[in-house]
Amino acid sequence: RHGQGYYLDAVQAAALAEAQAEAGEQPAEHQRPLTADELLAQAEEGSNFNESLLLDARGLKRIVTALEKKFKENLELRLKYPDAPAKFLDSEVDLDEQVKSLMQVASAQELYPLLVELNPFPTLMACLTHENADIAADTLELIRELTDGDAVDEYEEEARALVTALLEANALELMVQRITSLDEKVEDEAKAVFNCLAIFENLVEVDLAVAELIVDKTRLLKWLLTRMRVREFDSNKQQASELLAVLTQGSDSNQRKLRETNGIDVLLQCVSVYKNRDPATTDEEEFMQNCFDILCAAMMSPDGKAAFVKAEGVELMWLMLQGKKQSRYGALKLLDFACTRYALPCEKLVDLGGLKHLFGAFMGKAKIKGPRGERDVEVEVEERCVSLIASLFTQLGSRGGR
Repeated sequence: RHGQGYYLDAVQAAALAEAQAEAGEQPAEHQRPLTADELLAQAEEGSNFNESLLLDARGLKRIVTALEKKFKENLELRLKYPDAPAKFLDSEVDLDEQVKSLMQVASAQELYPLLVELNPFPTLMACLTHENADIAADTLELIRELTDGDAVDEYEEEARALVTALLEANALELMVQRITSLDEKVEDEAKAVFNCLAIFENLVEVDLAVAELIVDKTRLLKWLLTRMRVREFDSNKQQASELLAVLTQGSDSNQRKLRETNGIDVLLQCVSVYKNRDPATTDEEEFMQNCFDILCAAMMSPDGKAAFVKAEGVELMWLMLQGKKQSRYGALKLLDFACTRYALPCEKLVDLGGLKHLFGAFMGKAKIKGPRGERDVEVEVEERCVSLIASLFTQLGSRGGR
């Protein structure tokens, strides 16, 4: 047996030629060694390669026109036969295919300005809220592909125009509306949730101002906190934590809203499960580190530190420092943030006997490991210990008995 990429040796070729001669067959051309050009030609033919299929401006206009036409047809049939799904089933299959066909644009970023000009986004947003969950899920996958970092890195101006067009089409509100209606017990809908979370992150990467718009104009913050509290770990829980970390970094407004929605207490509950056990996977470890990063961001204001103390965060971090789990790294980092220029957590830490563990870490007696796969954190641990000790002296030095 032989085929493309497999060559016959001399004995095999002679035997095959003799057998073919007896049968009256002509030796097939591909039985000789193929040249590089012939191999390439066969590969292109086998994959149905056709340069005319590459998307251009005319092709994009045709796809957008067809999308809007198929959407209108489906809408009309749904209104005409609301109780007879068989009447509009074929039109929904056609509409879904047109949504998928737009994914070609993600690999032709130079067409983004034309895509914005053609403005299919109101139709896409209508597809996003479609009663057929498959159409909504494929719309989310399309938007994720269009806004993906690999797709927009070299086309920043075009990407910004695309994000602006999505915002004008109320994409933020409609995506949150959709994500709250999806059932993650269904595999395809769970994937749609993941895509939706990735889209929000992509939008912020293109335009940082979107972070505050998301929190101000939608109920996503509350949804994220609720999703992160789910006990079972999965990729969507990790993605939710990553998005929340992105939303809170460098935004005083979002950090304040996090406090107002009881977010600090929720996040402490999320990390508390790692007091007595390590994360089971690298993704779960990333979730834990994201939670610590969000809490550190919340410590940038005195109100955040006060909420941390009120939620018994100092006590939890002290317990983590006592243990020998991976959470010790995050606990030390969070205590450093909480105690900087704020006396109350410093007092709590001393009253709990935290100096013993702090100096143990500083002297290297209590080895603290950083996240797996990252740099050695020995120097960072030493610096955080010094910073914490300095905070204790600064905040408590003039108080009797301290």
